[in-house]
Amino acid sequence: MHLAYVMTKDRGATDRLLSELADRLQAQGTALAGIVQTNTECHDAALCDMDVRVLPKGETIRISQSLGPESRGCRLDPSALEQAVAQVTKSLQGETVPDVLIVNKFGKHEADGRGMRPVIGEALELGIPVISGVNSLNVEAFQTFADGLAVTVEPNIEAMMDWLTQVQKQVQSDKT
Repeated sequence: MHLAYVMTKDRGATDRLLSELADRLQAQGTALAGIVQTNTECHDAALCDMDVRVLPKGETIRISQSLGPESRGCRLDPSALEQAVAQVTKSLQGETVPDVLIVNKFGKHEADGRGMRPVIGEALELGIPVISGVNSLNVEAFQTFADGLAVTVEPNIEAMMDWLTQVQKQVQSDKT
């Protein structure tokens, strides 16, 4: 099992980092599956619209919803997230097996057993390496899910690329 996670401190930094990783890997011809997130600032600058791009070349899906200016609840649109989950699940079952699954975030939905969590499990069962963003609110749930088998990777492109290179070498040697 090859499962890694990254954590950053700045708002939106993990999303930008994983998007950059996906772009670099695609440019190298790596077969990808998963989702990466883009945040677009809204009119009040306190909130943002959250969109995910389904990898490798899927659609962009808005996963946030407007709950009004006084709302304090979670703005995630669960049905939109599940639409993305369904597309990623389908990509794992296609003719081309992905070389890596990228998950924008192991968040509250995943901590509760929903969202991308089943996809992560399926990818790992198929032997597909997974790299995910995790925030401090959900790192304990992520580590419980990973049962101590996940590794943390420094939040920079070079460290993530190094991890993937090492994993791919190990996967290749396991096949021979």
